[in-house]
Amino acid sequence: MRRKIMEALGGARAYGKVFLKMTALSALMGVACGGLGGVFHHAVEVSGYLFREHGWLLYLLPLAGLAIVWLYRAAGIRQDRGANLVISSLRTGEEVPPRIAPLIFIGTSLTQLCGGSAGREGAALQIGAAAASCVTGIFRLDKGDAKLTAMCGTSGLFSAVFGTPITATLFSLEVSAVGTLHCSALYPCLVSSVTAWEVSRLLGSAAEEMPPLVMPIPDPATIFRAVVLSLLCALVSILFLKTLHLTEDLYRRCLPNPYLRAAVGGALVIAVTTLLGTREYNGAGMAVATAAIGEQAAPWTFLCKILLTALTIGAGYKGGEIVPSFAIGAAFGCAVGPLLGLDPGLAGAMGLIALFCSVVNCPVSSILLSVELFGGGRLWLFAIVCGVSYLMSGGFSLYAAQELVFSKLEDGEE
Repeated sequence: MRRKIMEALGGARAYGKVFLKMTALSALMGVACGGLGGVFHHAVEVSGYLFREHGWLLYLLPLAGLAIVWLYRAAGIRQDRGANLVISSLRTGEEVPPRIAPLIFIGTSLTQLCGGSAGREGAALQIGAAAASCVTGIFRLDKGDAKLTAMCGTSGLFSAVFGTPITATLFSLEVSAVGTLHCSALYPCLVSSVTAWEVSRLLGSAAEEMPPLVMPIPDPATIFRAVVLSLLCALVSILFLKTLHLTEDLYRRCLPNPYLRAAVGGALVIAVTTLLGTREYNGAGMAVATAAIGEQAAPWTFLCKILLTALTIGAGYKGGEIVPSFAIGAAFGCAVGPLLGLDPGLAGAMGLIALFCSVVNCPVSSILLSVELFGGGRLWLFAIVCGVSYLMSGGFSLYAAQELVFSKLEDGEE
């Protein structure tokens, strides 16, 4: 009896020690990521504001591209793996060089300042992972703790920039290996995400506010319409991803010199923007997404955003593709929803969630994103959207480093 009691006490001590270590480590990462994320959020917001107020900055985009290439080369980085390095670090514990943080911070700010069509989540993930590498080095953490710290860093920065701590938590657990959840990291990532968001809020960051939605009564007709819209969104996500990858490949084959690639890419963005006669499709795209959910989106908006995002990202400009995917999905849903008998604002919201789910292959995170952005009303509807779009997007992914552990078609290893 005494031996059993001692074994139980020993187990309790071991769990208690791990709990305290996880709490301290994740809280530290949360504070650091909240501070970094708050500053980064304001930098991107100011850059976007300056571009909207001074449209002539668009014509400096090629120069911004040259500056970005020079900065990375001066720092000794010739082959930037971007967010794929972060995804790999979440799965294997591979270190993200700390110097990536200031580079991606400056690169994304320059891209936003001069009207490139790119988001900010890719930068947020890289800054968070780079911060985690600093903590790992300072405290000389082993490989297991380093991997956990990287997950806390990415979830913390994601939360600080977007204001969605629950989504940020599950995204870090889900994104590296499709079909699995690293549940043992749930608590520390949650502590990091919530702490980071609170610190970022104290620095003046604000969560995205979406227009109210008209929620339908659950009936077979609504479910059928949601399934059809989700199927179409999965096809749009494949179009988006194929366009991104094809454009990047064409840039690299036709323009192997990165300086020339950046200059030509910037010039193409300027040319397309001039032909379109509007600056609506430049920048991250959150304004486009919000307008679409407010029932204001032209039928061709999603195509314009796909084109400008591919031209920007493929040429080597910094940022990310998730916020542009929000804009693409929301605009497509708003345009197509009424044809299916859906309210355009609700269809825009469904399109936003469906595109996010399709490109990152994270259905649980996507369902929670719908709650944090639009509230929990009619959660079943968004769950259906995520289930269908996840399944029908097939093996396509925004991240080449993402591992498909389980097939989407059968319950077995791929």
